[in-house]
Amino acid sequence: MRKTPAPTDDLKVQLTAFLRKNYPEICRHWFDEIEPVDVDGGVLTLLVGEPVRRNYLQRTCLAPFTEAAQAITGRLLAVRFVGEECESGDAPPMTLVGGLAPSELDEQLLLSPDYIFDTFVVGPGNRLAHAAAIAVSANLGGAYNPLFIHGGVGLGKTHLLQAICQTVLRQRPSARIGYLSCQTFSELFLGCVKSGRMQDFRHRFRNLDMLVIDDIHFLSKRDQTQEEFFHTFNSLYQAGKQLVLSSDASPNEIPDLEARLVSRFNCGLVARVDKPCYETRVAILKAKSAMLGLDIADDIPAFIASRIDTNIRELEGSLTKVRGFAMANGLTMTLDVAKRALADDRPPSSVSTKPTIQMIIDAVTLYYDIKLSDLMSKRRHKSIALPRQICMWLARKHTRYSLEEIGGYFGGRDHTTVLHAEKKVERTRNTDLELAQAIDRIEGTIQRHAPVG
Repeated sequence: MRKTPAPTDDLKVQLTAFLRKNYPEICRHWFDEIEPVDVDGGVLTLLVGEPVRRNYLQRTCLAPFTEAAQAITGRLLAVRFVGEECESGDAPPMTLVGGLAPSELDEQLLLSPDYIFDTFVVGPGNRLAHAAAIAVSANLGGAYNPLFIHGGVGLGKTHLLQAICQTVLRQRPSARIGYLSCQTFSELFLGCVKSGRMQDFRHRFRNLDMLVIDDIHFLSKRDQTQEEFFHTFNSLYQAGKQLVLSSDASPNEIPDLEARLVSRFNCGLVARVDKPCYETRVAILKAKSAMLGLDIADDIPAFIASRIDTNIRELEGSLTKVRGFAMANGLTMTLDVAKRALADDRPPSSVSTKPTIQMIIDAVTLYYDIKLSDLMSKRRHKSIALPRQICMWLARKHTRYSLEEIGGYFGGRDHTTVLHAEKKVERTRNTDLELAQAIDRIEGTIQRHAPVG
């Protein structure tokens, strides 16, 4: 029987090109590191050195890779992801908790290769949580124990939890880590109670090196689960094992949580993550673009960041929408394309007859012919500083935002900066006819584009 020729570099290039064209949403820059190593028995073997990446691909990307392999070769191939340590070419799935049965693997939250410390953008609102997470990764049980991270939805809590897990796994491959949601912990507990397997449950969770629980606030009003988690917490803590918890509220603000659990959650480090400021939002979008292999102008992240100030998920969702719109229409990702793609995503305030800050920014940048990224930057040149001050003055006049909120829109500036701008423009426009006329024209543009009530 003739042996199938080994895969060539051309196959690797074609495979990546097919995925980037047909499944851009799954593609990452590290896909270039995936190596085809063998085609044998109707199976294309792909080498993926990083265990977390390999497990992620196996569980979420198998179908697209299989389609790509079949389309390129014209053969009915299956795809298998393997690691360097597996001589037989059949790498077992990565298990975070020792002793798990195959049917229980899905109970573990899947680690995403995207969620590592290198891709986490640090800003004023998350600096403490980030520093604490790094410290915990380097010294399990000896830095901050427990580490309790809390904040609103989509602000990076899960990113930090997964970054801790992945760092520990790289440094200590044999570490026994449990990473799951509070909901799953509760369901496993109740299932073991009903089936009389509490000994198995306790053995599973009280012999870990690190227990990581996402959304621990779901313990609220679950008396039985709280009782069991209290004993699990004590067992691990007393053994010097690491506990990492996340929640949408601080321990003291979780309703119906037993006082003894509140006390234990507070005995380590409680770190809050807040909404990212404008500059952090821009940096997040740039980092996401780089991870997706997108080459975009600085104006696009600046534009999206000026529109979305809620959370990271909505920021990334807007970037995805812009990319999808550009691809669907065969367009290059420009600022104009971004504005068209997000034209229907107006903030709630835009349904009124009052103009929004974004409308003010658009009118000012158009009039002065300056880049949005320059307007939001720290540059103090008069050609940039004056339009920025006019934006702030107009925002104070036409919107109900506070000085602090307006400052946040313009690169996270202090409220005193906005107050200074307001007073300076008001004073100058009374003596400078040219400035007064410029403001009148800008306001005319704003009114023409303001929504009709």
